[in-house]
Amino acid sequence: MAEKLQTRCVIAGGGPAGIMAGYLLARAGVPVIVLEKHADFFRDFRGDTIHPSTLELMYELGLLEEFLKQPHQEVRELRAVINGQTVPIADFTKLPTRCKFIAFMPQWDFLNFLSTHAKEFPSFQLLMQHEVVDLTFDQQRVTGVRAKTPQGELEIRADLIIGADGRHSIVQARAGLERQEFGVAIDALWMRISKKQDDPQQSFGFFQQGKLLVLLDRGDYWQCGFVIPKGGFDEIKARGLQQVSKRHRQLRRISARPRGRAR
Repeated sequence: MAEKLQTRCVIAGGGPAGIMAGYLLARAGVPVIVLEKHADFFRDFRGDTIHPSTLELMYELGLLEEFLKQPHQEVRELRAVINGQTVPIADFTKLPTRCKFIAFMPQWDFLNFLSTHAKEFPSFQLLMQHEVVDLTFDQQRVTGVRAKTPQGELEIRADLIIGADGRHSIVQARAGLERQEFGVAIDALWMRISKKQDDPQQSFGFFQQGKLLVLLDRGDYWQCGFVIPKGGFDEIKARGLQQVSKRHRQLRRISARPRGRAR
């Protein structure tokens, strides 16, 4: 028999949306359980940008001062290298916010910080290695979720179920909710490349001959996003990784050239 729990709200997925929703509900005194299928948050190739609007929210929640003590980089201007020329593409110093910069922080640090503070509220629970695999129904009404755990199956009944379980959402599929596509025409291949001592300290985007390589500084290596056309991964696999590596080497050589500001 499956173990059963009862709460006011259950959230499927412990990413930024799920953990933030859980924090805000618990802060308001609402009993909430967040279910995360992994054992921890340590997964590479995730978004690392904490935008000024999010930093403003952290200020309003009274968390900003402590949050900025976490290891991070502050970028007040974004630049890109286009055909060998460094071009400023965004300036955050004029924003009407307290933090006039983007903070680059590994997503696992952000989630660990926020979930640690959420656990200070007695109405918050975070259950790791709990994967939502189905919904429960009373006729046409959703009444809860079923989760797979190391101890077996768990059923949680709740008044509100929030699906924050990503692009392949079980909640969305089982509830029959219509998915809205926003027409993004690109995909990204994520990988690591080694970092050299003379590499720039700021994250860059390199544009060359219609190709784009994004670099996120991880300290001792670069997290790289190689932008490809939407649905183009099968063609790239057919050509082989050597062609992708060749393009990376070309872009790295471009980044190593002396750079001047475009006017």
